[in-house]
Amino acid sequence: MTHAERPTLTQPGLLFMDMDSTLIQCECIDEIADFLGIKPQIAAITERAMRGELDFAASLTERVQLLAGLDAQVLDEVYRKRIKLTEGAETLITTLQRHHWKVGLVSGGFTYFTERLQQRLGLDFTRANTLEIRNGKLTGNILGDIVDAEVKRHCLLEQAAIHDIPMRQTVAIGDGANDLPMILSSGLGIAFHAKPAVIAQAPCAIREGGLDRVLALLNPS
Repeated sequence: MTHAERPTLTQPGLLFMDMDSTLIQCECIDEIADFLGIKPQIAAITERAMRGELDFAASLTERVQLLAGLDAQVLDEVYRKRIKLTEGAETLITTLQRHHWKVGLVSGGFTYFTERLQQRLGLDFTRANTLEIRNGKLTGNILGDIVDAEVKRHCLLEQAAIHDIPMRQTVAIGDGANDLPMILSSGLGIAFHAKPAVIAQAPCAIREGGLDRVLALLNPS
């Protein structure tokens, strides 16, 4: 892709990003698991799934089942104490929105966190998985269809169509194997501090620095 072919800030566009280890610096499910004392067990499965070694939906179902019985108040603790935005995230979002871009967050993680980040950051769209909670406890189940790689890709295409944004004016950013379909479908796909398999296939990669480095990849003219 030449510089002239990249999306430009001079026209409306759409940016979609992953949440865990992209917009934020942790994997939420691993941090939730820490409250059960099983973070290493969960994190090992997460790492394999993000490298593309495991089926994402099956591995997520397996990990969530291990959380059954956990007090749902832990989710608030994770949000308040464990979640930190990636450097440059707010600069990227506010800059794009000043240029009439839409910004979406699509995650194989959980709506508990994406909804709060949407409110905090003024995001235009979010999609994630819903943890089932009964009597104040996690049941170990996910409600509805799992947000996997294909759902992420579909959301990107759908939102571009809804807002009448040509695909050449779309950007997708992620770090894991489940981000590859949306990365490869976008006008500019970016592997951000990503797993080797993602870097190998993505058109662009950011290996150092913050999310605001995405701005340097957009054609200013």
